[in-house]
Amino acid sequence: MSTVSLTLKAKEIALLTQKLSSYAIPNRHTSAVFTAKAQGQMVTLYQSGKLVIQGNQAEKLAETLGLVTPGPKLSLEQNVPLIGTDEVGNGSYFGGIAVVASFVEPSQHTFLKKLGVGDSKGLTDQKIRQLAPVLKEKIAHRALLLSPQKYNQVVGEGKMHNAVSVKVALHNQAIYLLMKDGVEPKRIVVDAFTTAKNYAKYVKYEQHQVSMPIDLIQKAENQFLAVAVSSIIARNLFLENLEQLGQDLHLTLPSGAGQASDMVASQIIKQYGIETLSHLAKLHFANTKKALKRLE
Repeated sequence: MSTVSLTLKAKEIALLTQKLSSYAIPNRHTSAVFTAKAQGQMVTLYQSGKLVIQGNQAEKLAETLGLVTPGPKLSLEQNVPLIGTDEVGNGSYFGGIAVVASFVEPSQHTFLKKLGVGDSKGLTDQKIRQLAPVLKEKIAHRALLLSPQKYNQVVGEGKMHNAVSVKVALHNQAIYLLMKDGVEPKRIVVDAFTTAKNYAKYVKYEQHQVSMPIDLIQKAENQFLAVAVSSIIARNLFLENLEQLGQDLHLTLPSGAGQASDMVASQIIKQYGIETLSHLAKLHFANTKKALKRLE
């Protein structure tokens, strides 16, 4: 039996429950909000937004429901030694931002394809945890994690960075450190999170400069194995960080920025105060105001 574990956003939850409404069965767990049995697989949705699918065809059902996607459609332009970068955590209220730069050579493509490397958003957390240790061992990379506490110190009005410039700084530093390790790429691809003009505008202020041109490409994680590798390692790093932060308070911190985050944030503020929340979450997100309003 296999297990697929995902964290869903509010819109995804509404769509899923609609798709599986005819398969609904009585809840087996007190913390579950929806339970179904579809195609012989057990589907359980919890109050936190966590979805668990169990059964011999769990991953197949997840694909059928549109929750996971097949591997990347590879670009022919990656048949050179290439550095690819990606980040995870930017859209999540809780947890830091993980940025990874990976160096992949054409000779490694077959190995990565057989391994099932794809964009981390199209892989289950379980698959991420299986792949990440192998990739970290076999692929040259540099991983950076900006903690929520540090993020709050440097991002915001009147501070050193805004939400875009801080990612430019992280991507640039990861690339710089990887090249300093001695890799020799023929091309550098960044999964585009802003325009090339904005990237150039902010990167010129960085102490360490990358001499090679950098291509910002939309959905690069679906086209370039080096970016896909980075997305997996970054996702794993983000999840580990999220778990560690939650363990300190014996809480499960949700990924994303939905209502579940508002509820947990208000609970933290009530029990521990806003200072503790600043170590766990990106305070400039609207979730902070929503959490405070819940306490009024």
